Amino acid sequence: MTHETEIIRRVLEGDIESFRLLLARYEKPVVRMIRNITYDKESCEDLAQDVFLTAYEKLASFDRARSSFSTWLFTIARNKSLNALKKKKPLSISEPPEKSNPHNPSDDMAEREFYDRLDKTLQTLPSRQRRAFILAEFEKLSYAEIAQIEGTRLGTIKSRINRAKMKLRTALKEFAGDIV
Repeated sequence: MTHETEIIRRVLEGDIESFRLLLARYEKPVVRMIRNITYDKESCEDLAQDVFLTAYEKLASFDRARSSFSTWLFTIARNKSLNALKKKKPLSISEPPEKSNPHNPSDDMAEREFYDRLDKTLQTLPSRQRRAFILAEFEKLSYAEIAQIEGTRLGTIKSRINRAKMKLRTALKEFAGDIV
């Protein structure tokens, strides 16, 4: 955190190149988060670029006392993703959130089927549950960070994630050994 604070200070003092350090650290997580919220693999990098441009332009408004930089940045990404969803209907992702390297074709087919079903089930979840689940399980954010990003109470986030997991368990019960 101290390192980020120093980078932010340097950027605000005019060292534009220092912002590349923040970009390098957060580019992949932000792109992944946007893809998992919007289900639009083609435009997620453009949207991420917009997120970083906005973060750069509004960096002076970042308040370290209110949140960590990552929470602040993910909030911008969340808002941009939701705005993108409002503009067009979400598309289905063609790849699972995280890839593994299966050893035989039947495992590959079972895994593909699992991720296809997971993708379809995630799309049927209410958007608030889906976002909370994605932020917790794919982005590995704490419930407190998710509550701050979503602008709601911690208990609400716990409830949304729990409901999402229950719905996913029900929909994916034939893969019982593979899910959370």
